[in-house]
Amino acid sequence: MHEIRIGEDLRDRNREIAAENREHLRAHGIVALNLMSAPGAGKTSLLVRAIPLLSKRHAVGVIEGDIQTTTDAERVGAIGVPVYQIQTGGVCHLDAAMVHSALHRLDLESIDLLLIENVGNLVCPAEFDLGEDARVMLLSVSEGDDKPKKYPLMFHEAQLLVLNKIDLLPHVTFDLEKARRESREIQPRLDIIELSCATGEGLDRFADWIDRFVERARSR
Repeated sequence: MHEIRIGEDLRDRNREIAAENREHLRAHGIVALNLMSAPGAGKTSLLVRAIPLLSKRHAVGVIEGDIQTTTDAERVGAIGVPVYQIQTGGVCHLDAAMVHSALHRLDLESIDLLLIENVGNLVCPAEFDLGEDARVMLLSVSEGDDKPKKYPLMFHEAQLLVLNKIDLLPHVTFDLEKARRESREIQPRLDIIELSCATGEGLDRFADWIDRFVERARSR
């Protein structure tokens, strides 16, 4: 009997295309970051607040992933950086083929830092390599501090965890120390930054982390 392993075949093909994306980006001297979170955690708000800081030191480009609408791409594009919108049409994550198509629609000669905003979902995006150099996960304090144990793969795959919306801490039940501890139990090398897109607190630390990562990535 012949066994058909559709899921594994798709993941294998995704890994192949992701490797092509990674080669293509490196050939153009571009460092790419994949931003992942649940819906409403603040990925787009973080981009809108952080890109003006990052643009002082980098030529930033953005790929926006959403199931429907171009709302987030319009918000980011209003800053004046190149942005390409991917509408997945119901798929709950970006995959390498989608990003591959987007790369051929951006002027890569004018970009050295590519920020990819993945579809809001705490499960599927972590399973698909896009060809990025690092993964940044956002967790807003309004989501609850139980998420590391509920969705461990997302935390395991991230290099940076952004604890967002800390301005809401007086109004929600969220244990910062518990979130940090349980996240690092899953990924001991995880960097963690607390910030608020509303007040701007911590945005400089986020931009500095990206600067340091870009420098290390290019030295490799």
